[in-house]
Amino acid sequence: MNYDHAYPAGTFADVVKHVLVARIVEYLKRKDKPFRVIDTHAGSGLYDLTAERAQKTGEWRTGIGRLIEAELPEPARVLLAPYLDCIADLNPGGGIKFYPGSPVLVRRLLRGRDRLTAIELHPDAAFELKNRFAGDFATRVIELDGWLALGAHVPPKEKRGLVLVDPPYEIDDEFGRILDGLHKAHQRWPGGVYAFWYPIKDRDECERFRQDLAGLRIPRILDATLTIRAPLHYPRLDGTGMVVVNPPYVIEEELNVLLPVLSEVLAEDAGAGWSLDWLAGEAEPD
Repeated sequence: MNYDHAYPAGTFADVVKHVLVARIVEYLKRKDKPFRVIDTHAGSGLYDLTAERAQKTGEWRTGIGRLIEAELPEPARVLLAPYLDCIADLNPGGGIKFYPGSPVLVRRLLRGRDRLTAIELHPDAAFELKNRFAGDFATRVIELDGWLALGAHVPPKEKRGLVLVDPPYEIDDEFGRILDGLHKAHQRWPGGVYAFWYPIKDRDECERFRQDLAGLRIPRILDATLTIRAPLHYPRLDGTGMVVVNPPYVIEEELNVLLPVLSEVLAEDAGAGWSLDWLAGEAEPD
C-alpha cells in the first residue's frame, strides 16, 4: 500500500496518529530537561487540502474536517487542544486549508530547548522540508532512508524523547522492517519512547504483527487501534493502529478518554470501534 503523505493528509488515520504524537510531546514537556523528537518518515511537513493531490480523494473531509466541526465533551476537548490549536494557527481565517504533517505539528509544540530531527528519503519532499525549516536552529532535516535513522540517530544526545516511525508501506514486508528496526533501536536506546503507525487493512496480518511484537520481549508495548467500518471479504483500509513502546504512564488513561470520542466522530458505519491493549507489560508510574 504505497502512498504519498499528501494523499492521506488529514484523514482519520492522520488524526489518530497526530493526536497521539501531540499527547506524547505534551507529556515530555512536563519535565524541564530538553528532549528530541526523531521523525523517520517526515514527508514535506505541510499540506494544502485544496490542492489537486489532496482533492483526489477528499478523505480529509471525513477526518479532520469532521473533528473540527464536532461538539466535543470537555475532557476530550482539553486533551485535543494542543493538536487542534496548531491547526487553527495554520488557518487563521477559519475552516481548514492547511494541514500539518508530523514535523510541523511537533515543531510548533516544542519548547525553546527541545529539538526535532526530521528525516525524509524522497528528494522532492526533503527539499520542501529543508526550505520549510530553513534557519530554524531547533530543527535538523536529513535526506536519508528513515529506517537507517533507527541505527544512526538513536539514541539522541539528549537521551530523552520520541522516535516516530510512519513508513509508506511501499513493500510487502513493511511489518517485518518495523519489527527488525524496533528490535535494533531498542537495544541501542531501551529507555526511548517509540511510536509506530500501521494501517489496518488485512485484519489477520495485523494480528500476526501484534503477536510478533509481543514476541520481541520488549518490556512495555501498548497498541492503540481505531477502525471506522466493518471489514469486507477483501482487504481495504478500514482502520489505523499505533504501537507505542515505553508509553508515558498517562497515555493509557488519555487514550481511554480520546479513542471513544474519536471513534464516534470518525465512524463510517456500525462496525467502527477502537481498542487499547498491552502487548507486553503494563503501565508504570514514572
